Amino acid sequence: MDEKSGSTPRVTSDEIAEELRGRITSGVLNPGDRLPTQAALADEFGVERGTVRHALQRLQSDGLLTNVSKGSPPTVAPQPARATPPAGSRKARSILGPRLVAAFEHPHVRVDVACLTAETLMTALGEPLRRVYEGACEPESVSMRVLLPSLDQDLDYPSPEKGWGHDEALDKAVKQRYLNQRDAQRTVLRNNLAGLRRSGIDASIEFRYTVGTPSRKAYLLNREEVLIGHYVPGRFLREVDDYAGASPVALCDVEGFDTSMFVFDKDGGPEEAAFVKAEQMMFDGLWDHVARGQA
Repeated sequence: MDEKSGSTPRVTSDEIAEELRGRITSGVLNPGDRLPTQAALADEFGVERGTVRHALQRLQSDGLLTNVSKGSPPTVAPQPARATPPAGSRKARSILGPRLVAAFEHPHVRVDVACLTAETLMTALGEPLRRVYEGACEPESVSMRVLLPSLDQDLDYPSPEKGWGHDEALDKAVKQRYLNQRDAQRTVLRNNLAGLRRSGIDASIEFRYTVGTPSRKAYLLNREEVLIGHYVPGRFLREVDDYAGASPVALCDVEGFDTSMFVFDKDGGPEEAAFVKAEQMMFDGLWDHVARGQA
């Protein structure tokens, strides 16, 4: 819920596209399968049909769907594009949740995050929070620190495909889109930690901001484990509100949910232990000496 208005943040077409993409790439939906109608999807996600249509158009442009129209339901493409993670890695959407569940088994949970947005973290927290509320795990404290890029700059991504400065209206709309997403994610995370406090857990979350566009995302769990993944920029069609009737627009962007993550554990041997220590020292240094607070 929104802290000020009490309303639930609106589900965007990007979020719907990512959810449907996950169903396709995980095998829940197979080549040739028909999706539900746009009306049914609109009811499922609690949005207007236009928002669903933009999500479906994005998946069609990525080669995952065919027959996207106002008529019959779309179909999963015969050979959907399935990105294969490098050997030894797993996608962020599948690996972070279970690692957070394990981290929440500790009495004093510490989670440090450096990323482009907090969307993957926000989504992955669902299962550990559920376990806390069901009494399956009982941490005494939960402390989270999140490093995000400052908005007082032109990010390398998301950015207009032709770069900043070619279309003033698009520049403004893209920046507002990112701001809206960031604020919605911060609100959800703050509310999640407030819920833990109401349950009697000493819980806190703080956000700070750095200059520059992150080239990777990192999750540091209990100073014992590090998950590292590199963002891969590409061309994507994104819904940009208040621009071109909110029709999908080509942007330079990355797929945070699908980032390939590599895991390093302090108990994985001397080299991994040294790497975990070095990553934690770097994060602490950025947090204490470089990053700044921001409204």
